[in-house]
Amino acid sequence: MNGENELDEIREEAHGERDLAKAPISWDALAAELSATREESERRGDADPGTWDAVAAELAARVADRPVEESPAPSPVEDPAENEPADDVPPEDPAPPDVPAGEPALEDAAGHGADEPIALSPEELRGGLEALLFVMDNPVDEQTLAATLRSTAEEVRSGLAALAEGYDERRAGITLRRVGEGWRLYTRDEHAPVVERYLIDGQRSRLTQAALETLAVIAYRQPVTRARISAIRGVGVDGVMRTLLARGLVYEVGPDPDSGGGLYATTPLFLERLGLRGLDELPELAPLLPETATVLDEHPDA
Repeated sequence: MNGENELDEIREEAHGERDLAKAPISWDALAAELSATREESERRGDADPGTWDAVAAELAARVADRPVEESPAPSPVEDPAENEPADDVPPEDPAPPDVPAGEPALEDAAGHGADEPIALSPEELRGGLEALLFVMDNPVDEQTLAATLRSTAEEVRSGLAALAEGYDERRAGITLRRVGEGWRLYTRDEHAPVVERYLIDGQRSRLTQAALETLAVIAYRQPVTRARISAIRGVGVDGVMRTLLARGLVYEVGPDPDSGGGLYATTPLFLERLGLRGLDELPELAPLLPETATVLDEHPDA
């Protein structure tokens, strides 16, 4: 009977007041209430397992008819303190205008941007120019030097002039020359015998007299065809032309519109080897030509 009385009490508590209020089920409160009732029954020694099973079955059958009590939603009002930065966290620096958000700006070890010019002292500028020119195999233009040193073209131009002037003042073994559109270091002419003694025949390959004559004809008459070169020299030039092409001193610029033969001209390497800025610096031919009387004496049939 005690078990039936407890069942009736639990039913009244579970269905009476809750059915009247239509309040949602609070599982935490219900569990605490049932646990307290069961502990009380166990202390009295009149707990009936069948009674508790019947209570659990009836409660489970009615769960679907009652909503589960939910915890209240957080208030939409934000705490101003949450938006304030912590005292020990430094504020983030805004990104530069030309750098997209979220992408770090490229900087060097000194903190300069990738394209930002660097103020160099005259000594630093000359030293950087000298180092670059030393490792360059070909003449390098001022724009390339300025971009590498992160300087301006005007500063590079001034540094190159100062560097060349310093070599000339102390009669250094090297000299700085402008070749075509670039600059390159050369050994000074007065030290050529020293360099020649160091070099041996296996370390250098000289052009033959025929190759030099053919190269001179091309340099002064370019663009010119092989037939025209042969006519000027009076001999065939096929073998010599192959040598000059292989050395990179001449190249074919296109076909002759009259004969269809290939037209040949000198390359920038030719100017580099001679230390010239352009073809306009080639020496005049008139002082080098023999007198007309001498030619007639040597070739009376000419």
